Amino acid sequence: MTATTDKEVGSVVIRFAGDSGDGMQLTGTQFTNATALHGNDLATFPDFPAEIRAPLGTLAGVSGFQIHFGSTKINTPGDESDVLVAMNVAALKVNIKNLKKGGVIILNTDGFDAKNLRLANVPEAQNPLTDGSLADYDVKTIDVTKITRAALADSGLGTKEIDRCKNMFVLGLVYWMYHRPIENTLEFIKAKFKKNEAVMQANLKVLNAGWNYGETTEMFANRYTVAAAKMEPGIYRGIMGNQAAAFGLIAASVKSGLPVFYGTYPITPASDILHELSKYKNFGIKTFQAEDEIAGICAAIGAAFGGHLAITGSSGPGIALKGEAIGLATMLELPLVIVNVQRAGPSTGMPTKTEQADLMQAMFGRNGECPVVVLAAQSPSDCFTLAFEACKIALEHMIPVFFLSDGYIANGAEPWKYPSTADLADIKVSFAAAREAGDEPFMPYLRDEKLSRPWAVPGTKGLEHRIGGIEKQNITGNISYDAANHEIMTHLRQEKVDKVADFISDQTIDTGEESGDLLILGWGGTYGALKTATNILIEEGYKVSHTQVRYINPFPKNLGDLLKRFKKVVVPELNNGQLVKIIRDKYFVDAIPYNKIQGQPFMSNEVVARIKQILD
Repeated sequence: MTATTDKEVGSVVIRFAGDSGDGMQLTGTQFTNATALHGNDLATFPDFPAEIRAPLGTLAGVSGFQIHFGSTKINTPGDESDVLVAMNVAALKVNIKNLKKGGVIILNTDGFDAKNLRLANVPEAQNPLTDGSLADYDVKTIDVTKITRAALADSGLGTKEIDRCKNMFVLGLVYWMYHRPIENTLEFIKAKFKKNEAVMQANLKVLNAGWNYGETTEMFANRYTVAAAKMEPGIYRGIMGNQAAAFGLIAASVKSGLPVFYGTYPITPASDILHELSKYKNFGIKTFQAEDEIAGICAAIGAAFGGHLAITGSSGPGIALKGEAIGLATMLELPLVIVNVQRAGPSTGMPTKTEQADLMQAMFGRNGECPVVVLAAQSPSDCFTLAFEACKIALEHMIPVFFLSDGYIANGAEPWKYPSTADLADIKVSFAAAREAGDEPFMPYLRDEKLSRPWAVPGTKGLEHRIGGIEKQNITGNISYDAANHEIMTHLRQEKVDKVADFISDQTIDTGEESGDLLILGWGGTYGALKTATNILIEEGYKVSHTQVRYINPFPKNLGDLLKRFKKVVVPELNNGQLVKIIRDKYFVDAIPYNKIQGQPFMSNEVVARIKQILD
């Protein structure tokens, strides 16, 4: 038997790919959990079709999960993969373009028969197993299906049930390749299938079979060690963006002392926030799945009127339906957090693909002059921070706040250090006090130094006042059709948003010097790719810096001065140019757009190439 060499590497990118029914998302998630337990830093990118069961064997039906893990700081799921697991020819065809030359390909040969070739539109004469097209790669051909069936021949399960276990073989093999701990997945299987002993034992057996295959075959000359990353001491967990957002909302509830009411309607990719919040009724969380988007937000507005921390969530198509009700919350000047987990559009678009095309919608997508605060998270763990901040601003300024995420960071994962409750900012909430006979009449639009109006909970003695969407008279809140009053109220609502800038932090340079030849100005989930690209450019001698805007309406007060310290400003966005238009309009800076609209995140090497073009 040929001895296996153990090699130490700094980081690795692995992509699992197959049909949407092959369990690639589960495989990737379990590998991610094991890697986190091993102490590596990591970033993930789940990439799957919108259909629950997409057409088997087709290019459109390919489901992928990419993980980048290492012993140093990891900012992105990686540009090119070192290892590609392809369960069929379609998975190989879709993903090989992003595999490094010399990279390892683990092929399930059963997925390369005549039927699979036909479904993937590959002529039989061009079968990758035999036509020599994979000569530049380290190809490992394994009949995963056959081995799985042989391992479970005496299980009593049917062929379909047996074939569903083949992802566990792949997982066990890759665990062996990278010295990942297997015990956590064994416990996961026992818990998941505790009510079906046969299926539980089958998955356990196949997982171990994959590990043992690596131990006994002579196919693999190398195993790889990736040392634990040096991270700040603390308690960590792997967290996805939607989970982090839910935890941020719960934390805001604790710090404000107000119960959460989450009124929503299911929509990809925002639904997981509803699912996560529904698990925490012990914190007083109320989740309401309404009959439609309009009912969801209107119920949330009612909860805000009643003194709750009110939140509604959706993606772009649902936000469009909520537009008039957002205007109502703005007119009533009630605290409301609107979560938009962006996806590719327009209309239904590509529900499981990422995009940043709802910024203009968040800024201006309502009738009339209807300003709201807009925040954008930049990473999965940052969804916790920005969701918490959105609640804080909404409650302390009595104002609707947009919290923007996107499909990339919502479904992606990274290590997250548990914050201490004591380290979180206090959220100060006050309700208007009851009035007795002889007191001054209650004035619902009498403002404080933040231009916030008092929060009058219905049923409180002496606080009766008019509500509704018709224009309010300044101070009294009575219905008003007076032209001059309408202009006053319009300006006040805008000034109220602008004044939030007095209470947020200044914009800082994330990577690079405080001035230079070019500034990369990003927002949202582009953060990791832009930071990585900036570091590469700096190492190559370019005078480039990077900053990521998280407060978009209003911008930090110093943003304009920061932009003017650079000769050129480039704004990369996953849209047709939205933030760049706002920057040009507000600061008269000739910002350069760099746009990608493919339902896929930026790769850092794409950004590096574009910045070099601009500079050279």
